[in-house]
Amino acid sequence: EARRLTTFPGAETEPHFSPDGTLVAFSGEYDGNVDVYVVPVGGGEPRRLTWHPIADTVRGWTNDGKGILFASGRVNVPRPWPRLWTVSLEGGMPEPLPIPRAANGKFSPDGRRVVYQMIQPWEAEWRNYRGGQANPIRIVDLESLEMEKLPWEGTNDLSPVWLGDTIFFLSDRDYAMNVWAYDPGTGDLSQRTFFREFDCKNLEGGGGLLVFENGGDLYRLDAAGGEPRRLSVTLAGDFPWARPHWEEAKEFIRTASVSSTGKRAVFEARGDIFTVPAEKGDIRNLTRSSGVADRAPVWSPDGLRIAWFSDEGGEYRLVVADQYGKEPRTVALNDPTFFYDPRWSPDSKRIAFGDADRNLRVVEVETGKENLIANEGSTHPDRILYPEWSPDSRWIAYPKRLGNEFSAIFVYSVETRESHRITDGLSNAFSPAWDRSGKYLYFLASTDYGLNVGWLDLSSYGIPYNSALYLAVLSAEEPSPLAPESDDEGKETEEEDGEESAENGGKAGKDGKAKDREKEKGEEKEEEEAPEVRIDFQGLDQRIVAVDVPARPYGNLRAGAEEEIWFTEAVPNEEGLTLHRYRLEDREGEEVLTGIQGYDLSGDSKHLLFFREGNKYFLVDAGSKGKAGTGGDAGPAADEKELDLSEMRIKVDPAAEWKQIFREAWRYQRDYFYVENVHGLDLDWAFRTYAPWVDHVRHRADLTYVLDILGGETAIGHSFTGGGDEPEVEQVSVGLLGADFEVANGRYRIRKIYTGENWNPDLRAPLTGPGIDAREGDYLLAVDGVELTAGMSPYSLFERTAERQTVLTLNSKPEREGAREVTVVPVASEVALRQRDWIESSRRRVSELSGGRLAYVWVPNTGGDGHAYFTRYYFAQKDRKGVIVDERFNHGGYIADYMIDLMARNLFGYFSNAVGDRQPFTAPNAALWGPKVMVINEMSGSGGDMLPYMFRMKGIGPLVGTRTWGGLVGIWDVPPLLDGGTITAPRGGFYDLEGEWAVENEGVAPDYEVEDLPRLVNAGRDPQLEKAVEVALELLEKGEVRLLPQPPDPVRVRRPK
Repeated sequence: EARRLTTFPGAETEPHFSPDGTLVAFSGEYDGNVDVYVVPVGGGEPRRLTWHPIADTVRGWTNDGKGILFASGRVNVPRPWPRLWTVSLEGGMPEPLPIPRAANGKFSPDGRRVVYQMIQPWEAEWRNYRGGQANPIRIVDLESLEMEKLPWEGTNDLSPVWLGDTIFFLSDRDYAMNVWAYDPGTGDLSQRTFFREFDCKNLEGGGGLLVFENGGDLYRLDAAGGEPRRLSVTLAGDFPWARPHWEEAKEFIRTASVSSTGKRAVFEARGDIFTVPAEKGDIRNLTRSSGVADRAPVWSPDGLRIAWFSDEGGEYRLVVADQYGKEPRTVALNDPTFFYDPRWSPDSKRIAFGDADRNLRVVEVETGKENLIANEGSTHPDRILYPEWSPDSRWIAYPKRLGNEFSAIFVYSVETRESHRITDGLSNAFSPAWDRSGKYLYFLASTDYGLNVGWLDLSSYGIPYNSALYLAVLSAEEPSPLAPESDDEGKETEEEDGEESAENGGKAGKDGKAKDREKEKGEEKEEEEAPEVRIDFQGLDQRIVAVDVPARPYGNLRAGAEEEIWFTEAVPNEEGLTLHRYRLEDREGEEVLTGIQGYDLSGDSKHLLFFREGNKYFLVDAGSKGKAGTGGDAGPAADEKELDLSEMRIKVDPAAEWKQIFREAWRYQRDYFYVENVHGLDLDWAFRTYAPWVDHVRHRADLTYVLDILGGETAIGHSFTGGGDEPEVEQVSVGLLGADFEVANGRYRIRKIYTGENWNPDLRAPLTGPGIDAREGDYLLAVDGVELTAGMSPYSLFERTAERQTVLTLNSKPEREGAREVTVVPVASEVALRQRDWIESSRRRVSELSGGRLAYVWVPNTGGDGHAYFTRYYFAQKDRKGVIVDERFNHGGYIADYMIDLMARNLFGYFSNAVGDRQPFTAPNAALWGPKVMVINEMSGSGGDMLPYMFRMKGIGPLVGTRTWGGLVGIWDVPPLLDGGTITAPRGGFYDLEGEWAVENEGVAPDYEVEDLPRLVNAGRDPQLEKAVEVALELLEKGEVRLLPQPPDPVRVRRPK
């Protein structure tokens, strides 16, 4: 029976017994950060040993039991990937082992060597992974720093353990991870376990025994030989994280819409459906279904019913109930999958909706009869196939992508089931909306969309496009509402007469004539009939009219009252969206609200639901004019009374919810995976195998573990899972000074101060600001008056100091006499400062090794930072004779065509320069001519795989380093899980010009393979970068690009003699 040692809401992981068996070291999250702790085997108060804000993961003990071995990325550059450290049981400053990168490891019995796993794979559960992060186990001598590798077959070799004369480790050489043994003296290698279905995990050992996990069970294995024996373990505990409890649902709101008359709003939150009153009444939970996902509720236009999608029963179906959630009726839908964005027809008889396969469908609510309207034809990450019903419920307008990846507006006839294209496809048309009169169809369109069709291309990054507002006059007999106007004698009097009649109870028509309504007094108001929509498709393209608003980044078009349209604008450099309203009568737009995240209009267009950041929702009168007030001619802005969502609470049954989440995650692999065969995985087998595991889950982190294994069975990269509703832990920040310390004379001395760009908030260096007297070599004697000595961790005195004024006591001597006090503001992370130092050091190294002839550019990713770094450093060094492009640790993003196109440019000629040294302008001039060499490694992946692939394919230059990750599929479009967690199912994979799948699970191999050997790195060398410079200089010697000087002045004036 297991005995519980700790109780804490946060994660406590990686427990390791001390060599004498009296203590357990572990990684704990007690103050919101993962640090090293020890606790007596018999129980007691855990004692903290580390305080650095980067995670410290326990890996074992020193052989003498006086120190703890842990992995941390606290000082590694350019990314905080881990290396091994030791920290004394007495505390103090941890010491790094002389191994540049190591995720796991153990000391040899004599303590002179370390066996280690260099890399912590991005995806440890990736079945049969064979890319660049599949690495051998290594042994390094701690004195000579000579390194050797264990026998390796390109497999995943993990979790080394050194017992006596044998190294044990895990390897997937025969499909499943099993225990293998290696004798470093003889070189003998043998397999010790032979599991076939599940991987062995978390191998540890001591006292001649090994222990590991397989299939959710613990096993022990005698190091001397024999068969593994399953351990029977009983865990007794209250497991508070698994008990039903009440939670606020506000933070889990996914969708919201308003009722037909604006009296209530309906929300989806944590899988339940709520209605919230605008003013009077209580919040109602209509579903109360902890183990069911109820999603995307919408109120019917007649106000009588609410529809939503529910997976009760195992698959999503449409549910329709009254506004109290009573009398729910289920409508089974064809081809069960994930459904999106239901839209009622105005007559409340049909619902149009989308699905995971990008189909647009419509179902009759009473009969369940269903029709397919259209397919989007693309898994583009921005879904656009959203339906808009005409006022008479006979037509559906929708945008659809064409073969050119521009979208066009289509109109579907419910009666004939035919679709008609409205726009020509030469502009990107989207977001249709019907005028309430039925006479016009509004939409947005962009003619500068251009490069944005390459949504996966880095060349499209940051390319803005504007949209203009248009309307189509649907009937050939209807005049344009925006026809030119003219002031003429006689018309003004006629119009004023009409207006006067209207004020006296009549209605002023467009012809200026009043219609008396006296006879309607005392009679009940009849229900307004929907206007019949007449569409003359012949010549409709010539009846499209531009609305007079300036083209900007508009979206979210919604029709309001008759001849009124609402839309949002994404204003550059401003948070949130700006909401606009345009009236045809006024022929001008007005700004209604700023800083919103989204909005919805009630069915009668009289009420507006909008929300701001932080899940703040407002339901107000839409008004008729202006920004202030709450009624009449008032607008919505002044009366921003927030909806009270404090009572939107839900009783969560974790056990039921976890089962739903597991099934949902399984369905995501079925419905979103980029190929139908799911790489050959039997999905039914996967469900049958892993669903029973969920019965044993007692913490959300356990569920994440199970989901990760489920995703790993698909044998693909980018199979990520995380998040979810884990117990909240108080976050206690630890400030950093951007400095390295060393112990001297019983004190801490500043060994190095990292400089930054203090004008840039992301690169602020606390010890280098104006007026701060701090120097390398100074002793840090105290922090906020508390004495600091070498027996303490220096970071222990920096709790709650990040971004706060902190007083340091400094002196050039290890004593108080003559000390000075300096006020600084520590940063929460110094990763950016260390990264910048590494970039500048690498740039200087390349310049020194090449005699100033070569440029250096680091590309951290193929997203925004990569775009910015490349643009900044590549062109700033265009006067160099060649360039080293370093894409090590490139974490991907887009497809970096922007960089490739620039590096592959051809020189076409020159334009002369008439001044100075007459150095010509090249054509093109934004280029760096000369040899180019790229440095790669196993921590370059995704877009970081594609960049060297294209670099080689274009023949730009050679590749130096190690094989890249090998993860070239894309992830998008998969919705969040019920509790906010995520699991991905890749939506697209890469194949080459030969029609073969490429790079995925392989990576890109270098032309010159170079490893970073510990001996060289500890000597201050960068072997990969040095080799790249060597190769580039060789290329330079073979053919330097020399710009031609200006030829002799031409003589082109030739007069006859």
